[in-house]
Amino acid sequence: MENKFQKTLWVKIGVLTLVTVGSFAYLLQSLEPSNAGSAGENNQQAGKAPVKGVELLSTDGADKQKEPASPNAVPNAAAANADRVNLAFVGDVMFSDNVEGILKQNGYDYPYKFVKPYLEKADFAVANLETPITARGTAQVKEYTYRSSPAALPKLKKAGVGLVNLANNHSMDFGEEGLLDTMDNLDAQGILRVGAGRNTEEAYKYALVEKNGFKIAFLGFSRVIPDTSWYSGKSKPGLAETYSTKLPLEAIDKAKADADMVVVIAHWGEERKDVPGREQTRLAHLYIDEGADLVVASHPHVLQGFEQYKGKWIAYSLGNFIFTTNDIPATWESMILQASCTKQKACDLSVVPIVTKGAQPVRMPDEDAPKLFSKLSRISYNADVDKDGKVTVGPERPFQQDAQEPLKAVPPVTDKKPASGITASPGGKGTGTSPAKDKNGTDAAKDKKTGEASGKEKTPASGNGSAKPPADGAKKSETSAGSKTHEKTADPAKKNGEAP
Repeated sequence: MENKFQKTLWVKIGVLTLVTVGSFAYLLQSLEPSNAGSAGENNQQAGKAPVKGVELLSTDGADKQKEPASPNAVPNAAAANADRVNLAFVGDVMFSDNVEGILKQNGYDYPYKFVKPYLEKADFAVANLETPITARGTAQVKEYTYRSSPAALPKLKKAGVGLVNLANNHSMDFGEEGLLDTMDNLDAQGILRVGAGRNTEEAYKYALVEKNGFKIAFLGFSRVIPDTSWYSGKSKPGLAETYSTKLPLEAIDKAKADADMVVVIAHWGEERKDVPGREQTRLAHLYIDEGADLVVASHPHVLQGFEQYKGKWIAYSLGNFIFTTNDIPATWESMILQASCTKQKACDLSVVPIVTKGAQPVRMPDEDAPKLFSKLSRISYNADVDKDGKVTVGPERPFQQDAQEPLKAVPPVTDKKPASGITASPGGKGTGTSPAKDKNGTDAAKDKKTGEASGKEKTPASGNGSAKPPADGAKKSETSAGSKTHEKTADPAKKNGEAP
């Protein structure tokens, strides 16, 4: 009987021990969930199974689209390294002509549907605004004039763009009145601006942005200005020109005294040429010699390559971003340039490959991106763009400057279902149409007041032709409305401005 009692007791003790150990193990597991479990939860919350190399991007109320993830994508600002600031740059943006029709039909947020997440990931995003934002003013005497509605600005701001450059050949398409309205409308939306002002002091003044403890000064200069009457003056609204280098270099010198980093946004070069001219290189080097840490530019409507000079990067042209569409494939190629910079004034660059048609830039398909990266490497002076879009120093490939012919159009579209943003019609003003071509293959728009269609801009000469700008270092006087034009070039003997 006693043995039976002892046996029963040991069985009870064993059962209690097992229950105790099991309860303790369960408690530990609930307190320290596995990493795998957390990852699974995150994937379930995203609503997608984890797929290697794929990132789920979405915008407010927009359809979700899978986009290939770039290992060099700029991290979200909330998770940014405290020792770095992440910037994003895009090229030419406008909301006029055919683009306006597309936006009225599809909404002003239409251009950002597939690129907004890339802009939002940056600490700060910048664009070249190639249009006045106004309902007033008088169209200037030039072949292509643009005017965009103020209704386009809230969605530009919401997409993540915090600053625009106004130093370009379209900001005063509707005169001083249009420029003043543009500045007021941008100010009302809280979008910073550079490159223009109510006087010379404001036009050359830097915009100071502070992110992650960094003070970044932005400046905008243009070497493509239709008429010297567009120059800012002591008490006259206008643009910051860089035909003379005196004022731009002084502005850089002032900016570097107040900032951890200086970024110059330039507008220069010949349209449809993917190799920078000698004047672009000269100016970029002068900016850096004076203290600029990064030079990012536009105007040619096609991509140009990269150069590293004295440890600083130059991006010669970002191409079109939101613009009218024509039948020249090179004008469809674009990028979002990501720059991750340190307080030591060093920047790592990477490229998000973009194709832009019909006023809607999208990430380039995976099979096309390597071709673009290879092209960018080929047309860069001393840089390579790898398979992931990262820009690194490469072998020197001297530019064949001033020898390249403008890039040509493809044969007319004949398919009944043309590519997005391009119609089969040879001309007309419908949404996303291709302009008619003359016998030389150049844009032959009948209405010279609208529609550049990413093409060559011709400026009618006044008097004896283009006026020669002030020599470098010369004092620039205030100009009058009757001044001569020189949009094609600073020096008429050197055709380095607008393509003829």
